[in-house]
Amino acid sequence: MTLTLTLPPKVTDRAFARLAEINEASGEAKALRVAVEGGGCSGFQYDIRLDEPTEDDMVLEGQGQKVVVDSVSLPFLADAVIDYSEELIGARFTIENPNASSSCGCGTSFSM
Repeated sequence: MTLTLTLPPKVTDRAFARLAEINEASGEAKALRVAVEGGGCSGFQYDIRLDEPTEDDMVLEGQGQKVVVDSVSLPFLADAVIDYSEELIGARFTIENPNASSSCGCGTSFSM
């Protein structure tokens, strides 16, 4: 019997720092929710938004901020890296997901 260990997603310091800036500007202390939903042009899509943690969430903490992942999305995000990117096309939270076999140019849709 082989036991496969899946690691939770990692959140970069840059992503935690940007979340801190967003919360400071809004005057609230929301968590960044990262979820996986069916749909998108490749089969699955990421849902990234500010939210309140719930009981079944995995909470990743850093720099006084929280990133939460629900229990259903967690297997899809094993070993993924949640980051924040500023490019010419815009600034956004990004996910580098080693579980995705392909992804779409939009950066929010993927397949496994």
